[in-house]
Amino acid sequence: MHDLNISLVQTIVAWEDKQTNLDHFTNIIETISDTDLVVLPEMFNTGFSMNPSKNGESMEGPTIQWMKHVTEQKQFELAGSLIIEENDKYFNRFVKVSPSGETEYYDKRHAFSMAGEDKVFNKGSERVVWNTKGWKICPQVCYDLRFPVWSRNDSAYDVLLYTANWPEKRISHWLALTKARAIENQCYVAAVNRTGQDGEGIDYNGNSVIIDFDGQSLVHDEGQDVVLSFSLSKEKLDNRRAQFPVLNDRDSFSVGLA
Repeated sequence: MHDLNISLVQTIVAWEDKQTNLDHFTNIIETISDTDLVVLPEMFNTGFSMNPSKNGESMEGPTIQWMKHVTEQKQFELAGSLIIEENDKYFNRFVKVSPSGETEYYDKRHAFSMAGEDKVFNKGSERVVWNTKGWKICPQVCYDLRFPVWSRNDSAYDVLLYTANWPEKRISHWLALTKARAIENQCYVAAVNRTGQDGEGIDYNGNSVIIDFDGQSLVHDEGQDVVLSFSLSKEKLDNRRAQFPVLNDRDSFSVGLA
């Protein structure tokens, strides 16, 4: 199978300024080539805002149209989360757009109650798996990282993909949990985080990372504005799973979605 070339865009995000952010990401994306999937931070067009009535868009809105234009021009897939309004509800939605214009999405399951996210956003009710170049990718958003039951691999995916606004003061948790998710699920983890400071005065220092199925860091940056790219090997993943088939001994369970 084709190796998966993935690129994580770690950068500052302007507070609730969509056009500035889209222009900024356009300039960055212009420099990226030879990749299959580019991943942007959580709420990449606004920052982690609890003002959905101001910042929400439909799935036909300007940010999704921008994503479609970019993917058509660059001929790779593009993913990132944004605030989506649908049926008078708001979602922190992780959207992937392909060069054909096809969209797939995952709605963040675990709302960050300490910031009031649970009061203004609806929780997602379905874990999904995307297919990119034959690779099975499980998308998750930021706080989902803390809940291993939700991400538990039932042999459904090859890559756990996280988009986040994870604060600097809890970055040690981020580094420990991304590694744990890779080891326990015997998969690659690709996790992108932002830099800079948001409109609430919260600081972010990146530490975006790509980790292999044994918990080894393949690429990592502590805080610069940078594009991190790596080619993931399906052959190495399959060989490791064949040599040490730990997923065969996993527990069976169901998840309540109340």
